[in-house]
Amino acid sequence: MKSYISLLFLGVFLNLSYGQSTRLITQAKDSNLIKLDEVVLAANVILGSKFQARNRTGAASYVSQPELLKYNYTDINRVLRSVPGVTLVEEDGFGLRPNISLRGTSPERSAKITLMEDAVLIAPAPYSAPAAYYFPSIARMQAVEILKGSSQVQYGPFTTGGAINMISSAIPDTFHASLLANYGNYNSGELQLKLGDSKERFGYIIEYLNFNSDGFKKLDNGGNTGFDKNDILAKFRFNSSPTAKLKHILDMKFQYSDEESNETYVGLTDNDFEISPFRRYAGSQQDQMTNDHIQMQATYVIDFSDYFNITTTAYYNGFSRNWYKLDAVTLNGDRRSIANILEDPLTNEEYYNVIAGNQDEGADALLVKANNRKYVSQGIQTKFDYHWSGDNTFHDLELGARFHVDEEDRFQWVDGYGINNGIMNLTTAGTPGTDANRISDASAFSAYMLYKLKYRNLTITPGLRYESISLGRKDYGKNDVSRQEIELSTRENQVNVWIPGMGLNYNFNQISIFGGVHKGFSPPTSKEGEKPEESINYELGSRFAMGNFSGELIGFYNDYSNLLGSDLAATGGTGSLEQFNAGEVDVTGLEVLLNYNALNNHKKLRLPITFAYTYTHAEFQSSFDSPNDIWGEVTKGDEMPYIPEHQFNTLISLEHPSYELNLSGRFNGAFRTKAGIGSIPANESVPSSFIIDFSAKYHLNDHLSINGRIINLLDETYAVSRVPAGLRPGHPFGASIGVLLRY
Repeated sequence: MKSYISLLFLGVFLNLSYGQSTRLITQAKDSNLIKLDEVVLAANVILGSKFQARNRTGAASYVSQPELLKYNYTDINRVLRSVPGVTLVEEDGFGLRPNISLRGTSPERSAKITLMEDAVLIAPAPYSAPAAYYFPSIARMQAVEILKGSSQVQYGPFTTGGAINMISSAIPDTFHASLLANYGNYNSGELQLKLGDSKERFGYIIEYLNFNSDGFKKLDNGGNTGFDKNDILAKFRFNSSPTAKLKHILDMKFQYSDEESNETYVGLTDNDFEISPFRRYAGSQQDQMTNDHIQMQATYVIDFSDYFNITTTAYYNGFSRNWYKLDAVTLNGDRRSIANILEDPLTNEEYYNVIAGNQDEGADALLVKANNRKYVSQGIQTKFDYHWSGDNTFHDLELGARFHVDEEDRFQWVDGYGINNGIMNLTTAGTPGTDANRISDASAFSAYMLYKLKYRNLTITPGLRYESISLGRKDYGKNDVSRQEIELSTRENQVNVWIPGMGLNYNFNQISIFGGVHKGFSPPTSKEGEKPEESINYELGSRFAMGNFSGELIGFYNDYSNLLGSDLAATGGTGSLEQFNAGEVDVTGLEVLLNYNALNNHKKLRLPITFAYTYTHAEFQSSFDSPNDIWGEVTKGDEMPYIPEHQFNTLISLEHPSYELNLSGRFNGAFRTKAGIGSIPANESVPSSFIIDFSAKYHLNDHLSINGRIINLLDETYAVSRVPAGLRPGHPFGASIGVLLRY
């Protein structure tokens, strides 16, 4: 089956490509109008514009290129924090491995949402191992789309919270060349080069991105705690003549990235965080993540007419990584994990002293695991779109199908170290494959149908998705590193599910009311008989636009019949990836988005003000003891961990043709790291924080701009998480300045 998919991809890649589709129907001139007209869409988008986001029958957000350029963020956490309904649990301060939740889904490694780049699944192995240790560089994206709520059956397999699609740099309409260079404290730098052009029947873009830093954490005995990441993107488009009756678009995409980051799972004890929040213990000095990612994508778009087109995409994603990091301490034959040691340093005082470098120990006291893994994700998907009009009606029928396979290959080992005067020395080199030696795989066929009916001011979008998933695992065991199947154990699981959804919208001139209901779904693991995560999700909202004021108000309710938790090392577990049944859970929430332009009538100045607020309450409806104490002992009525009840973000900008000033403030409410109710115990709490960022730009002329950015303007010291092991700080005050040259 794998060879079949590879040959299929190769054939399509050589002959087809992904590109821009055309949907030639009018768009309202004022994007604030509540009017469900159609717009031109590209094959790599799910929304395509703020206009489409405002007029979808379900909740949606579109972060446009001008918004991304306001701050030139390289951290996806800072980009998404202005979007209602999004919860973020930071980890490293740079957004290298984000933890994203949509509407109360578990945020751990963004494993419960559908992540895409250019409308293609981008998680390393989205079905068999969805935890996103790879995440695309947000600095090379021109837009980010967030889809929540009803009528999201087009995008799976995760349909509870929603989908995020990142749109990479597009081929320009005319010749374009640009250079962006920024430099800031902690020896942080960013360099981005773009070159592209379009002719009548050919277009291209080539892009290079590098961003790096020495890091803001201070490793005992010195050392770099930062990262260095490179990204290369190339796209080539071939298309038929604009005058051709049958229009074809042929586009190829290639992306490569590599990363070396001196990151660790080791955080700090509460006492050490209070004294020196940016400290890194000596026991983490060997920790480092290295990875590389390759993506090939090919899509063929054929427009049979202005009303009917077919888009077919073949894709391949390969990801290799090895996170070499401290995992445990062994003294006198007693092994204890770093999470347990830092959670209770008094009981584990001797073990803590080893990690902190306060105590010398001999051979194999420090166990450093090589979390060496390889991922493959590949498949082919196609979409048929046909639309027509009648008397006072508009109809759009979209049919799609995808055949996908992916796998995760774990081939890990553990090295033993001693420590003397705070310096670690290798004492025993482990044998690759003797810690984890298994392959998890999945094959999936999915199909969907979405019908859109617009009659006068009413729009209805019923949809249905089908997922047929086969999950498997081959465990060769720790004694069979050559994989001769001497101690082979296997397991398989099969899931077939129908996922219906319905959304509607009614337009009352400048106010619209919308709502919907859909089934939420998340695949299980390969454990035999394990059932998927399922829920019924409801939403009701209103959008409005009145003069200089616009916004939306949405209420949602997710009724889980079977929530699945995951044993991830990133959340203090063992890293087995096994899921466990958390039973029934109710998630209720409110999303508010308000926009106001205070200087709408001024000839040159604009003063847009945006306020976004999210309320989320997630409550267990059954009692159980979570495995490995990941969520603690859960009692009915307990609140889910990692989900703050209150969050808000405000953005104020002063915009002039020659300059702009931007001020952004983000409040993140306190959240618990173990299930519970009432006041949060200090050792299970991540306190609330309010962080302000600032940016400025001055355009010297049409070709040269100077930009500046300050992260954490007030230099607040705050914690962002207690996982994987111990408290972790957010990014302190960071300033950078740079230039943008464009032609």
